[in-house]
Amino acid sequence: MTVVATDTISVAQTRTTAPVRLDDVSAYYGDHLAVADVTLDMQSTSITALIGPSGCGKSTLLRAINRMHETTPGARVTGHIRLGADDLYGPGTDPVSVRCRIGMVFQRANPFPTLSIRDNVLAGVRLRGARLGHAEADMLVEQTLLDVGLWDEVKDRLGKSGAGLSGGQQQRLCIARAVAVQPEVILMDEPCSALDPTSTATIENLMLALKTQYTVVIVTHNMAQAARVADVTAFISTTGPGEPGRLVEIGQTSCLFSDPLCEATRDYIQGKVG
Repeated sequence: MTVVATDTISVAQTRTTAPVRLDDVSAYYGDHLAVADVTLDMQSTSITALIGPSGCGKSTLLRAINRMHETTPGARVTGHIRLGADDLYGPGTDPVSVRCRIGMVFQRANPFPTLSIRDNVLAGVRLRGARLGHAEADMLVEQTLLDVGLWDEVKDRLGKSGAGLSGGQQQRLCIARAVAVQPEVILMDEPCSALDPTSTATIENLMLALKTQYTVVIVTHNMAQAARVADVTAFISTTGPGEPGRLVEIGQTSCLFSDPLCEATRDYIQGKVG
């Protein structure tokens, strides 16, 4: 497949280079090639959406960015993934440090059920070995929950289990847990797929707020969602069952949705395939 740029992408006016760059990235599960030869920039302070049919490797690509892919036995990545000037797969690079710099939010909310709301927010910070006084921890919890729009809803039950929250609240708590460690990038793998429309709208508004401070990358099957929140959209697809996912087309979301250059992109957006 030929990669086509639908328009010159310029969504981050304050930075001249993308904080995340993939160069010829391929991802394998054992001998199976799942994603092939992807070159892609994720722009600063913006939202990049990855769209495409099920099984094309979108989630695999997302997991490769923060080095979670390699936690699957036999899985590996080739090519280069850079955050700024740092090669995330370079010799001596600690995968745990990469995951601190690049946070991940999963399809289904996964608060730690044995931890309180407060301790869920602090879990990642403590995992990094940070030593916070009680007052300092309280300030971090309050500010982080304010950042994700959850403070007023939970401030009187911080000692209660995070598993007792609604689905939408749990997902925001997981986002708070990711944000608390002050990452540079936030990856979201279909974060609204299990949520009702009201909770989905809340998470989408939160994405738009987060992009003012972070690079946000989302995987979504919801074309309307991509159109609403993404500055840039990348279409990934395969040529058939068992074939690897490849980048087909990338561009500013408004251009890609209104006038895609590839017939395969147009067919997917219009619901003819996928």
